[in-house]
Amino acid sequence: MNEELKKWIRSVPDFPRNGILFRDITPALLDPRIFGQICDILYERYEGKDIDKIAGIESRGFIFASTLAYRLHRGLIPLRKQGKLPWKKITEKYDLEYGEAALEMHIDSISPGERVLIIDDLLATGGTAAAAANLVKRQGGSVVEIAFILELEYLLGRDKIEDIPVFSLLSF
Repeated sequence: MNEELKKWIRSVPDFPRNGILFRDITPALLDPRIFGQICDILYERYEGKDIDKIAGIESRGFIFASTLAYRLHRGLIPLRKQGKLPWKKITEKYDLEYGEAALEMHIDSISPGERVLIIDDLLATGGTAAAAANLVKRQGGSVVEIAFILELEYLLGRDKIEDIPVFSLLSF
């Protein structure tokens, strides 16, 4: 199944800058059968698990986190890029493979002790995922797992995600 799904991932050279090979999930999203398969795999993995909320990392993580939150009847936490949230928030800075960035979360997104699943489309160097996990922990939550559609294994992103289980549907 995973090799079939890999066919739906487009490789875009030199985006967002020279030397980066961007893995684009858009073709998988455009086909309802493939998009459905990905959502079903995530649902089957997390159905019945002790999860209180699902956090989606901007922007493509929102696609899968919102679908899964709806299907599992759990709350959805948007983890946004800096400056996008309108209310009181906390910020976590991190390094990208091609620069620096920050994620933010509203201060009332998580109650102490809540168990949170984090979802994003891609695990590259791990900075974004580590920042997301730190936001959850700073609010008193615990991260059950961080799930990705794609993982670029050669960038060793798992090394930045300490003591948290990682699930990747596809690896490159």
